[in-house]
Amino acid sequence: MKHVIVVGGGAAGMMAAVGAAGEGARVTLLEQNEKTGKKIFITGKGRCNLTNACEKDAFFEHVVSNGKFLYSAFSKLDNFSTMSFFEKAGCRLKKERGERIFPSSDHAYDVTDALNRRMEKEGVRICLHTCVAEILTKTGMAKDDAAPFGEETAQKTHQKEKSEEKTENEKERIMGVRLTDGRILRGDAVILATGGKSYESTGSSGDGYRFARQMGHSVKDIKPALVPFTVQESWCMQMQGLSLKNVAVLLKSGKKRIFEGFGEMLFTHFGVSGPLILSASSYYVKKYFGMPVELCLDLKPALSREQLDGRLLRDFEENKNRQFKNVLEGLLPAKMIPVIVELSGITPEKRVNEITRQERNILIECLKNLTMTVTGTRGFEEAIITQGGVYVKEINPSTMESKLVKDLYFAGEVLDLDAMTGGFNLQIAWSTGYLAGISAAGSGS
Repeated sequence: MKHVIVVGGGAAGMMAAVGAAGEGARVTLLEQNEKTGKKIFITGKGRCNLTNACEKDAFFEHVVSNGKFLYSAFSKLDNFSTMSFFEKAGCRLKKERGERIFPSSDHAYDVTDALNRRMEKEGVRICLHTCVAEILTKTGMAKDDAAPFGEETAQKTHQKEKSEEKTENEKERIMGVRLTDGRILRGDAVILATGGKSYESTGSSGDGYRFARQMGHSVKDIKPALVPFTVQESWCMQMQGLSLKNVAVLLKSGKKRIFEGFGEMLFTHFGVSGPLILSASSYYVKKYFGMPVELCLDLKPALSREQLDGRLLRDFEENKNRQFKNVLEGLLPAKMIPVIVELSGITPEKRVNEITRQERNILIECLKNLTMTVTGTRGFEEAIITQGGVYVKEINPSTMESKLVKDLYFAGEVLDLDAMTGGFNLQIAWSTGYLAGISAAGSGS
């Protein structure tokens, strides 16, 4: 019986353990926290948006990085199979707007509880408060020459190319792991499901990248993703706490369109956040990280400029003797009115029957193209996921096994895979974890 060691008890790690044990392997799951699934507890504001019920083509449209690599894993455990898995494990589900899937109870605990029950049923040995210091291979301890996060060296690239030329018999092979207390745990396969760098309070320390580098793997620059934007304009902060629904955004650099979307957003004390902004951030950090770009907000996407002008004319006609600052309450949230009045340049006390067509056009521009300057993002402590990670070209997509080290597998956020909000990232974790598990047990190919 093969002994599979899973490093990390998050979404990918737990699913990997279930997959491997279900195929007859003896499985040990190592988790440094006091409980499994710690990050799951805070996803979806504690409700856990565990997947998305859209069709396959739509699903892959929401994958930001390396969607093609995910095809094999998704075919082994897709979103509908995932829903079936949790329902059978006793976690009832419900569907909400945007095809997002949540536990019916609205409690993320039900998701982790279902996985823990399934692991118990399959005989998985769970070791909590257990930290891995090193992955052991047949040729001995891995070299401690890891580069800092995000750096790639010519030496590493050369090592990778040499390793890829090796035959199966020439590759290093997994022997097990050494724990931080000095104990050595022998195993036939190791699955690295350590997560990324986001939400460090949940144990996402980035150790997986260090382990990967020590075994010759390359790591693409890691950046915070699904993360709020910081904004230059001070008037943005005046609307702190204001949430907007059914708005459209365009993120652009000069004439280059980075992201377009429709949905919900939130103004904060540092800039903007909310589901729409978080999705935009993943495209921003991919190529424009740290660069100033424009965020254009359409407050009335359902109305053309001509239709909006007609609406303003009607409102002004009905309130022709009122001051401009007092006639926008039917059009905008109260907290936004002073900002729009100021940006329009129209005197607040001006009677609306005196507002010129030119002034009205400026107001329409404010409503249809409210532009902010994005200066960057918040850090990993506020990022939902990590973008970047272990290069997928060094991983076999059909098994999740390393091409460089025999019997070493990867799953979840440690890989250079990420997607937009809506349950897609957790599905990536479920799919890659399951494939890694059944492959490590010897039946994934």
